[in-house]
Parts: sequence; structure tokens; C-alpha cells
Amino acid sequence: MAAQGLAEAIRLLVEDKGISEELVRRTIEEFLLAAYKRKFGHADNAVVRFNEDGSEVTLYAQKEIVEEVMDPVTEISLDEALELNDECEVGDELLIEIDPSVFDRVAVQSAKQKAKQTLREIQKDTLYSEFYDKVGELIIGYYQRERNGNIFVDLGKTEGMLPKRYQSPRESYRPNDRIKALIYEVTKTPTGLQIILSRTHTEFVRRVFELEVPEVYDRTVDIFKIVREPGYRTKIAVYSNREDVDPVGACVGLKGVRIQSIVRELEGEKIDILKYDPDPRSFMKNALSPAEVSQVVILDEGKKQALAVVPENQLSLAIGKQGLNVRLANRLADWNIDVKTEAQFAEMDIAAESKRAVSALFGEEEEEEEITRIAELPDIPQRLVDILERNGLEYIDDLLSLSEEDMNNLDGLIVGDGQVLRNIISENVEIIEDEEQRAKERSATAGSEATTAATTEQAGEPAVAGDEEPEMEAVSVGVDATTAGEAAQAVTDAETESAAGYEDVQQKEEEAGEPVAEETAEEEADEEPEEINYVSELPDIPEDVVQKLKQAGIELIVDLLNADESQLETAGLTEEERSSVQEILRETVEVIEEDESSE
Repeated sequence: MAAQGLAEAIRLLVEDKGISEELVRRTIEEFLLAAYKRKFGHADNAVVRFNEDGSEVTLYAQKEIVEEVMDPVTEISLDEALELNDECEVGDELLIEIDPSVFDRVAVQSAKQKAKQTLREIQKDTLYSEFYDKVGELIIGYYQRERNGNIFVDLGKTEGMLPKRYQSPRESYRPNDRIKALIYEVTKTPTGLQIILSRTHTEFVRRVFELEVPEVYDRTVDIFKIVREPGYRTKIAVYSNREDVDPVGACVGLKGVRIQSIVRELEGEKIDILKYDPDPRSFMKNALSPAEVSQVVILDEGKKQALAVVPENQLSLAIGKQGLNVRLANRLADWNIDVKTEAQFAEMDIAAESKRAVSALFGEEEEEEEITRIAELPDIPQRLVDILERNGLEYIDDLLSLSEEDMNNLDGLIVGDGQVLRNIISENVEIIEDEEQRAKERSATAGSEATTAATTEQAGEPAVAGDEEPEMEAVSVGVDATTAGEAAQAVTDAETESAAGYEDVQQKEEEAGEPVAEETAEEEADEEPEEINYVSELPDIPEDVVQKLKQAGIELIVDLLNADESQLETAGLTEEERSSVQEILRETVEVIEEDESSE
């Protein structure tokens, strides 16, 4: 069977439907086999062959030569076979050409429907493979029709759908309008291929920039991130892979030619192009463009909270209409940015907020290190810091150890300065809570002050000579006994011995005619027993050990003496540090014993 013009028909089908020639030939073969099966009941012995140039196709019936024919569809008698080929024998197989006129109309119609269905499936698979590989790319089509707000776009071989939710609010179309869109999704459906288009996704803006800006296409300039409110504003952060190329200038183009073309494509949507900066402060400042930002303060790096300070006339521009500008900046920088004017920022206690944020991030130990010195207290005037330093008060602990009267009597302070200092301290709630606890501990251990005076007289050396160093006597405080009970007993013994010692000193004073007792009283009055009650006053004790004990609530020497080995270990002291503390205590006790023996 020769089909006239078959090669030309196959070529047209390949061009129109986009189907490969091999698939077309397979469809023709299935068409002929379907007609054969409709005519003879089965197609097991049917054979379809094309000539070399594909211009002809022939259908054969493969039959076996037998002496007696039982099935005329698959068998042929020897006599009939010899008429076709005089060299054949019984048992051989012959290919007998089928005349197309033997097929009736029903067989042809059945084969035709089968061929159409096969062609549709092939075309669907072919288009799916073609467009599936183009997902994320731009495509140009033409407005075809609209239904329920969804626009159907003619893409040539097929049509795509631009859903209403993927259309910009600024855009409106008329029939035959040219539409450039992003291929967002390709799926197979029972009715055919469905291609979803989009003009609102950020990837659409990226592809438009690649189309209009060669530096973006060849990756000389890379796009870090794009955030968009379709129809209103787009922010795009870019950076350059070459030092000699300005990323923002490359995207804007000479006299704004490139960016104007992109704005026209987006129907007049505002576009902010800014330079990406790895420093979050600089990046957030750029992200709030076109507003001018004075400074950016990071409140909490862990929670990514920041404060942008802008001039009064830039506040509305930084926030944007309905908060659009700052909202896009938050998404672009991935930080929660709060915008304040310079006046509002001046009223904020930003230092305290920053310290609380740092405390939450790094723990209490970090906070204690930051507010150790008086100069680090928030809002404290520099004048007061200088006056306190001249009075030997550099650390907060020294200031808190002063009574209200002592604070008011400091040299250089004027009326009201003491109240200012107390107000500043009261604003730091965490610190004042610690100091209240210290005050309770100091009042609970008031007996240790009596131990100081008792130990001084118990040493047996009157203060007449003035040889005693107050610091050495201070070391003796609280280490006169190893337990609280022994300390109380030591105080009682010291009072008894001091009475006798005082009489001897008074007698010597009367004989010599020297005011020894008065000098001793003055020296004892000058001493401040409160300063020698703390662990930090022990000689040669490491600062890190003092801090660990302080965190464990062990600030007074009496508390240290009452602490057992497990408490010191819980406080975080290593075995070496615990041994060092015990050695310091032992050395101090030996000093006291030497003084008593000298008596």
C-alpha cells in the first residue's frame, strides 16, 4: 500500500504540532494496525514497513504455508503461495501485501480515532517536556480571553493562564495585548497541559533585570535579595563581583535608561536599588532608602531587633505609606527595625535597653562585667564620675558601701549630687536588689566589726607607735576563728583581754605624759571596719575567684569561713583555686598567732 504525499504530510505534522518524525511514524503504524485488527479480529500477524525516504508505507499479513488451511487470516495453502513465490515450501512464511480497499468505513474510522488520541497524548507529553524545562524563565504571549479575572495567554503551540492573584494591581489588558510573564508552574490535567504564568513574584523582577542589565545576566553584578509589594514598591539589594563595577550604577544605567525600561515593564512600580553590605547596620541604613538614616542601633542581636534614628523631616519617608517602606526594609534585611526621630531617641534609655538585651543574650556574668565601674552607669554626669574618682571611688561596689551621710560628705559634691547618685543607682533594679541583699548580710554579720576592734587590741601592741598597718589588721578580721561559734567566743575573749590591756595603756600614758589613748582612738576612728569584711579585701586573692564567690552569694569573709568544700565546688572553684583560698586563710591565721605570741 503506497500513500501518496505521505512524506510531505509527516513533515507538516512535525512542524505544526512540534512532534518528532519518529513519533509520527509510530502513530501511522498504530493507525494501520488498528484498522487491520478491526477487519480481521487481531493484528498478531500484521507488519507495517516504511521505505527509506518515508514516502511510502505498506501493510503486510504474515501467513504460514500449509497443505490444509484452518485459519485463513494466519495460514495460506501451498498452491496459493506458489502463485506468489514459486520457490516456497510447506512450513515457510510469506508476507502478503494487504490492499487498503479491503478495509471498510468502520475500520478506517476506528483507526482514525485511535490515531488522533495518540497524537494528542504525544503532543501533550512533548509540550510538557518543553515547558517544564522553562519553569522560572520569561515568556512572551498575547492576550486571548478573560474568564473570572483569569487571563488566558496565547503562547503559540499552546496557551497559558495568568491567574488574577498573580496579576499586578496596576495592570490592565485588552485583547491582543503583548504580555511578558514568568512561567511559574507546568502541570498535566485530564483536559490537557496547564501552564501557570505570574507577574507578581520576585523571580519575575530578577528575570527582567537579567534581560535589561547585561552585568546582571553575566553575573558581574549579583542580586542578593529582592522583596516586593506588587504594584507599589520593590527593593532590590545588589553587589558587585568586580571592584571596578558599581552595582547600583550598572542597574540604573546611563541617565537611568535601564531602570526606566524596567519601571515601564512593571507599569510604573517604584523600584529602590541599594547596595548590599555585610555589616547589618550599614545594610539596614541602605534598606530604608530613599530616607536618610542618621544611625542604626542594634538592640538585640539574637532576636535581630534594631532601632533606626532619622531626622524629623525623614520620619514619614522612612516609614512609608501605611508602613510599606519599613516593612519591605524588615524583609530585605531580615531584621525587626523600629524607626524613631532623633528627639524620640534622646528620650529613650537606650543604654539600659541594650544592657538588658546583652544580659539576655550572654547571661548575668556578662552584665556584671559591663557595669562594674561607676563610669559605666547610664546617664551619670562626667562631673560626678571625676569627683568620685578623686575621692578614691572608681567601682560601683565602693559607692554602694557608703552610707547616705558619707556620700553627702564626699569632697567636691554639692547639694543634690547625692540624691542624683542614689536615683541613678535605683534605676538599675538588678543592681539595687544585689546591694539590698548585701546590706542585709552586713547587718546580719555586725559582730564581725566588733571582732576588728577586739583583734586589734588582742594583738597586744598598742597603736601608740603607729607601726600597725590597717590593711594587716583588716586581714585579721573574721579569720580569728574557723566557725561562727568560735568567732563569737573570740569576741568574748577579746573584750576581756582588751579591758586589762586598756588599763595598762592608760597607766603608761599617764607616766609618759603622752596622749597615746587619744591617738589610738583617732586611728581606730579613721579605720572603716566595713571595708575589711569582704572577701575581695583578702591579700593576694585572684579577681576571678572573687567573682565566682560573689556569684555564689559568698561576699563576706564570714560567709567564706562558713562555706564547706561542696559549696566552694558548686561556686565553680577548681581544686587548685580552692587550695589557694585555703592557703590564704591559713597564712592569715598564722599572722594573728604571731601577734598574740608577741604579746
